[in-house]
Amino acid sequence: MFLSRFDYKFDFLGKRHIAVAASVLLMVISLTSIVMQGLVLGLDFTGGTLVEVGYSQSADLEGIRKTLHENGFDDAVVQHFGTTHDVLIRVGVHEDSKEDPLSTRILRLLQQGDEKVDMRRVEYVGPQVGSELIEKGGLAVLWTLAGILIYVWFRFEYRFAIGAIAALVHDTVITVGLFSLLRLEFDLTVLAALLAVIGYSLNDTIVVFDRIRENFVKLRKQPSLNVMNTSINQMLGRTVMTSVTTALVLTVLFIVGGELIHGFSTALLFGVVIGTYSSIYIASASALALGVSKGDLMPVVKEGAEKKTENLW
Repeated sequence: MFLSRFDYKFDFLGKRHIAVAASVLLMVISLTSIVMQGLVLGLDFTGGTLVEVGYSQSADLEGIRKTLHENGFDDAVVQHFGTTHDVLIRVGVHEDSKEDPLSTRILRLLQQGDEKVDMRRVEYVGPQVGSELIEKGGLAVLWTLAGILIYVWFRFEYRFAIGAIAALVHDTVITVGLFSLLRLEFDLTVLAALLAVIGYSLNDTIVVFDRIRENFVKLRKQPSLNVMNTSINQMLGRTVMTSVTTALVLTVLFIVGGELIHGFSTALLFGVVIGTYSSIYIASASALALGVSKGDLMPVVKEGAEKKTENLW
């Protein structure tokens, strides 16, 4: 690693109070937005109909939107799917019947002009299924956080476990808050990205915690703040390289991946940045604030082991 050859001496935790204050402010803004204006839930959660149609030439999205809005589909979301000839239309829950299905009504409206329009695909999600997905998606996030708390508690120490969970809650709330503030659609792909962000952030946090635990043994005479700062600086090269390479791939996905994964790539791209930040300024700073010290991480010496050591000398 090119970056790991350098000896960094940045005082990360010396600025922890400013960073924590900024994080608290961002979390308050995010929670306020989520409570006040909520999320723009996708079809997966709200229920509705998805219709994919194909045009013989490039489709005029503005014209399609205008036609649908003027005929009772005010909530219609229209976007290209793959090529400019393929269009994806998503509408909420509307009255439907066997004699005149919703998809047929939409197709008939689009065929009023001279253009040839073909039906490619129709998907329907009921409101009951949507509410069930919201409940199960929320439970998935909560169970993930609970499992991580138990894992980190047993692997490290309870102060580190609390710091890791604080970082993950921080990342989750601010990422969801971003979608609420910018009014971006929140669907199942974004929920999957949110779980991936939790995994990425946890991985980065555990790598830093591992080095902190090692250095508490090696640098016994150093205060906790210096040991943690040294550990973060030692892992900086690895953290930067991992974050940059991941962000490059996600940027390509965001640009050329199409509309359907914009939400997914946006959540992951933002999550990589906020996850890297939180592993330093939230997880480590929380463990330090809770009073973690070398005594909590030093290996326990058994009574018999001390006597054996004395006999050897």
